[in-house]
Amino acid sequence: MLIVANWKAYVEDLTKAKELLVVAKRLAKTTKHTIVLAPPAPLFGALAIPNKSSVAFSAQDISITTGGAETGESTAQVYATVGATYAIIGHSERRAKGETNDSTATKLAHALAHGLTPILCVGEQERDEEGRYLSFIRTEISTALEELTPKERGKIIIAYEPIWAIGKTASEAIHPSDLAEMVLYIRKILTELLPGKNATRTQVLYGGSVEAKGAYELEIDSGINGFLVGHASVDPLLFSALVKKIM
Repeated sequence: MLIVANWKAYVEDLTKAKELLVVAKRLAKTTKHTIVLAPPAPLFGALAIPNKSSVAFSAQDISITTGGAETGESTAQVYATVGATYAIIGHSERRAKGETNDSTATKLAHALAHGLTPILCVGEQERDEEGRYLSFIRTEISTALEELTPKERGKIIIAYEPIWAIGKTASEAIHPSDLAEMVLYIRKILTELLPGKNATRTQVLYGGSVEAKGAYELEIDSGINGFLVGHASVDPLLFSALVKKIM
């Protein structure tokens, strides 16, 4: 399983970040899962550059630019230089600040060009009885992958994060059967966009109020390949419990 710890802006000092890194390294040694940390940009180099463990690192976002006179921007190349191997693209919190399907597509291309594995986030604001949210998910995925080559499309990881489930308890969030249906639907979309059997090989993660409670059920009953973890990833006890709960 691929477990991506998105620290967001919860971690604001290096001491706390290093403590969480120690926990992640221990989990990487004692479990079979791949642990990926996504720290805030200013802390990235201090953690990732000296890293010699099985823990991997991801950018929380990358710039739509490729360098130059762009004050405050962090490009894909910068992240690749300081040790990132993944990049979270199109997270719901970035989309809420104005990121579009088109800008997400541009960022995917930049990430791939610099050897980063993109984690494309998709998810609906709410569910309707008519099923219009399915068309919304289709558009998010197809627009993001439209300009990529078949080979590039095969390198994308999909993270399904239903926005309506964020901030809820595990019991209030998505049911395993509903998640299983969405994973099948996402793979159906990918089958239309990727050649051969690549759609079945694409990793699909779940993010949306991920907690230790309920994680096992989501894993075994839905067909997901891992989790994109938010707030729980910055609590050593909660994150350890979550990782150990997963098969």
